[in-house]
Amino acid sequence: MRVHHINCGTMCPASARFVLGEGGLFSKARLVCHCLVIESNDGLVLVDTGLGLHDIADTARLGRRFIRRSAPVLDPQEAAVSRVEQLGFRREDVRHIIPTHLDLDHIGGLSDFPSAQVHVFRDEHAAAMVPEGRSKLFGYRPRQWGHGPRWTPYAVDGERWFGFEAVRVIPGLSTEVLLVPLAGHTSGHCGVAVREGGRWLLHAGDAYFHHREVDPVAPRSPPGLALFQRMRSVDNAARLANQARLRQLVRDHADEVSIFSAHCATEFDRHAAGTLAAGAPAHGAHVA
Repeated sequence: MRVHHINCGTMCPASARFVLGEGGLFSKARLVCHCLVIESNDGLVLVDTGLGLHDIADTARLGRRFIRRSAPVLDPQEAAVSRVEQLGFRREDVRHIIPTHLDLDHIGGLSDFPSAQVHVFRDEHAAAMVPEGRSKLFGYRPRQWGHGPRWTPYAVDGERWFGFEAVRVIPGLSTEVLLVPLAGHTSGHCGVAVREGGRWLLHAGDAYFHHREVDPVAPRSPPGLALFQRMRSVDNAARLANQARLRQLVRDHADEVSIFSAHCATEFDRHAAGTLAAGAPAHGAHVA
């Protein structure tokens, strides 16, 4: 079993200083869509799909608001299906997709894998099928699932994982893959925990956006990302509570679990370069 870290959508919003808390006021920030390709005995498993080929060809699927705010690069070579092929696989090898949630920058690639089974929490699926409020304005784009995905919704009912509730998905896989409830950003937002060798990876989706937010000693969020998260969350109190739980997980189990979010380029670069295997710190919270 092997896990590949891929970027399926670079975004370059204005003002790195405002968005990331560092860099020039007029320089562009760099965010990514950090996705996973998991090799298993039942084909490939994708965790999130970023922006897809159909989004790039028809940006109306993403909407003007997202294009203006996020300034995506829209490179077809960054689409999940292209990344899969760059790894030497075929799109048909992708049998399962596990989105952390159904926002447009996490599931744009669903339509590039129409035969894959899509595993999601039931609350998230229900919210996306009838979008309202902030999720309707900012996150869910029904055109992205107009091809009719093979949805597999789950109730939050399972085992315990480092103090979190968890739901084991895809029975029979050669590796352990768990849905970990992290609601707040959306109604059914989840993390995805993957067993890789002797330790765990936790893809925390949009439970946080910047690596310093889960620093267990001195957490902080850049002003732009802090504002966006408050505005975008359907339950900000739950989001903040889950961030606190993630900081506790980093503090108590950094030797067993490596946590990363969906859009932090610092975390993505570290994992994509394989520095964890080379002996770098298990989490970037204490790295300047």
